[in-house]
Amino acid sequence: MTRFLMADAPADLNGLREGLHLAEAGGFCTFEGWVRNSNEGRPVDGLEYESYAELAVKEGERIIEEALARFEISHAVAMHRTGTLRVGEVAVWIGVSAPHRDAAFRACRYIIDEIKHRVPVWKKEHYLDGDAEWVACHHCQTVPRASDDVHDHGHHHHDHGSCGHQH
Repeated sequence: MTRFLMADAPADLNGLREGLHLAEAGGFCTFEGWVRNSNEGRPVDGLEYESYAELAVKEGERIIEEALARFEISHAVAMHRTGTLRVGEVAVWIGVSAPHRDAAFRACRYIIDEIKHRVPVWKKEHYLDGDAEWVACHHCQTVPRASDDVHDHGHHHHDHGSCGHQH
């Protein structure tokens, strides 16, 4: 069963949630990451996500496995979008069910933090002034980049672990 989904279109969030409703689970925690209308003071019109899908799913599944091992949870599922998204759309979704709420909250936080840090996803923000910029390549120092095997956006490593590229 796939517990980590890279989706190129809006996912059925209710369907993902239904799979987490287990008899032993007394609590359910979810996190939704939405496309916001600004970043660092610049108005954003929307964005694009690109991913090295095979590695992203493999790393995402590993993160879910780690959460299941670290926290007393029943089940966890996560989804990350790719493609073009508008302001307000769901970019990432995580659901965790557990016998007790504390474990569900802690596992949900762990999963989103690890996804942001480790899953190979590139974000290109489109600004209202017509400019666009690749941002938030926080995973560059922890896993191979898609550009290593697939294509090159001109990403460069920096000491602080983020990458930037403007188009």
